[in-house]
Amino acid sequence: MPAFTTRFAPAPTGYLHLGHVVNAIWVWGMARAHDGHVLLRLEDHDRGRCRTEYEQAILDDLDWLGFVPDGATTSDFRAGAHPQRQSDNSARYEARLAELESQGLAYPCSCSRADIARASGAATGTVTGAVTGAMTADTTDTADGSELRYPGTCRTRAVSPASTLARRIRVNAGTLEHFNDRRLGPQAQDPDLQCGDFLARDRRGNFTYQFCVVVDDLEQGVDLVIRGEDLLTSTGRQLRLARLLGRTEPPLILHHPLVTHADGRKLSKSAGDSGVRELRERGVSAAAVLGQAAALAGLDYDGSPLGATDIPRLFAAMRLHP
Repeated sequence: MPAFTTRFAPAPTGYLHLGHVVNAIWVWGMARAHDGHVLLRLEDHDRGRCRTEYEQAILDDLDWLGFVPDGATTSDFRAGAHPQRQSDNSARYEARLAELESQGLAYPCSCSRADIARASGAATGTVTGAVTGAMTADTTDTADGSELRYPGTCRTRAVSPASTLARRIRVNAGTLEHFNDRRLGPQAQDPDLQCGDFLARDRRGNFTYQFCVVVDDLEQGVDLVIRGEDLLTSTGRQLRLARLLGRTEPPLILHHPLVTHADGRKLSKSAGDSGVRELRERGVSAAAVLGQAAALAGLDYDGSPLGATDIPRLFAAMRLHP
């Protein structure tokens, strides 16, 4: 049995860039250095932005770089037969949400983004986070943590469940979520102050990133979550939701550094930053891409070409249980 299961979970809304390669280096490096299992999951819950061509490109690029998930041969991996896909799990999400609603832990919400912005401004005088174009009109959370805090407008309103598909997770005030990030150390977050009652499903019937990843990690046995520091603020609410869903042992958490521009902006798929596809077309080798990414990954590495099989040695001294 593997010591742990972790996952590489890109969204097929664009092509892979160096930031994704950094994440893959951490995921496969930790797994191969410490007897872990790697699951590939395509987080395609956003059906409006995901594309089949992006999915196939992700598989091709991972294969070219030498990152093959456990339980897959190269041939079935490249054919797309192996990955877990969130788009296949709608029934699972529906069932889990129904459980929470039956227990009074989730409730219908009729608020739009404009409603939340007005209410948040009236209640606090501020709006937390940036509003990005990738958000839908009523979705207040995204994979990058940008959001408006929901002030609980529909908590006590008798919103008919039949009148909207949107459902929010009830977050109680005054309760901190404590966790020990394996790289950043002890953390404490208050989901009520960060986001309030967050969406599990929006009014168009789309399940949200926050809900899907928690259900998937629970159902798929993921017990080590490795991701970029931009998702650090999502951790408290996800741990809270996991406990509401019955998870008794929380996953280990590790947030790695982000690859950023000189001005501090993180790399973006939408901006085409340092794309693996473009680097390949320019004739850059896989080893050169891996070496460059390893040098940007917060590791003690000089940037020289690096093979995928050599990556675990960069993590051999890193302990999961300090």
